[in-house]
Amino acid sequence: MSDGDRIVIVGAGVAGLRAAERLRELNFDGEIVVVGDEARRPYHRPMVSKQLIIGAARPIDVSLQAYRDIDVRWRLGTRATHLDCAERTVYLPGGESLWYDGLIVATGSYPRHLPGAPRHDPRVRILRTVDDAMAVKRALGVSTKPAVVIGSGLIGCEFAASMRQMGRDVTLVGHSDAPLHRFGPMISESVTKLQQNHRARLAMNSSVRHWISTKDTVGMHLTNNKLIVASCVILAIGSTPAVEWMRGSGLDLSDGVLCESNLFAEGAHDVVVAGDVARWPNLRFDEEPRRVEHWINAVESARAAAENLLAGRAAAKPFTPLPRAWSTLYDVRLQMVGMPSLGEDTVRLADGLTGFVRAGRLVGLAGWDIPRTMLHWTAELERRLPAPASVGTPAEPAAEPAPVWQRVAETLSAV
Repeated sequence: MSDGDRIVIVGAGVAGLRAAERLRELNFDGEIVVVGDEARRPYHRPMVSKQLIIGAARPIDVSLQAYRDIDVRWRLGTRATHLDCAERTVYLPGGESLWYDGLIVATGSYPRHLPGAPRHDPRVRILRTVDDAMAVKRALGVSTKPAVVIGSGLIGCEFAASMRQMGRDVTLVGHSDAPLHRFGPMISESVTKLQQNHRARLAMNSSVRHWISTKDTVGMHLTNNKLIVASCVILAIGSTPAVEWMRGSGLDLSDGVLCESNLFAEGAHDVVVAGDVARWPNLRFDEEPRRVEHWINAVESARAAAENLLAGRAAAKPFTPLPRAWSTLYDVRLQMVGMPSLGEDTVRLADGLTGFVRAGRLVGLAGWDIPRTMLHWTAELERRLPAPASVGTPAEPAAEPAPVWQRVAETLSAV
């Protein structure tokens, strides 16, 4: 990349913003065009299911500010419709074309739709954007009936907590045995007790069998034979990478955009990918490409993608972060480090701390309201999972000091 070149960033979320910042930090003096399907400039999306819903923040309060003057051309309220990698062109509505010398794909993901759900009903909502949050607030204002959230992951648990903080009755419906079950029994049991202590209702091992829309409410007949009546229903059953606009581009779009370890899209020499939509092999763990859907990863991958795009494919460095994420439920902080999803077994490392183990190797952590302990174990996990020295070479685990390893081994033997 050189002065006079144009870099197009498709996606005006946090990844798009931080990528533009990094380009300017590295003294790229060419044109930067940011294309976003929402009419708003980048904002703090995690606040949508929390502060916006409970009224602790206004839409203007969640806006993200650039750390420096980035001098970009914003194309907001504009959805990219097609990508031609051979011609280096992004197509916009009305047949408009936007050529590029370098492209950063940062379109993120969007909530999955639940088959059979009456999406035409304004009281049945997803929760992703500021406009979604405002629509949910309007639906809640029309009726005092309980709210329902379908999905017992982080978004579902956060929304349920927001409802209880507002004094609204809420039911959390999930098909698993307990909320956040993928973080191990200690976390899921703690979340269950926390929600129950705050009088949030749980309908686990359940799904919606039939929907009933009336003038004033939405009814759901669950597979556990219970009937729930709600003023508003939130669908929080996971997300899907936003790749439709790249169909036919020649890129591998199976579960996001397949990338090399340096975030360059497979088969493209001038396209890098950042955020939720990137599927790349984190060589700190292994060579299997995966997506990571966390806010911190969106920021870090955006900066790495911008750096590698400017450096060029030959000089690009592998992106090997130690993934980190956190959430607050009521007054409790839940923290995740590494890749807990890779764990084949769990181990109790300390009070409130679950370790995730694969082939005898610690690969992830989940902590329940223990920020100081998490600092120590995050450093320990990073030591055990060092970044590889070169592209294509998975990291070798560090030698284990006897005291730490004995603690893990002893706990594993008791599982």
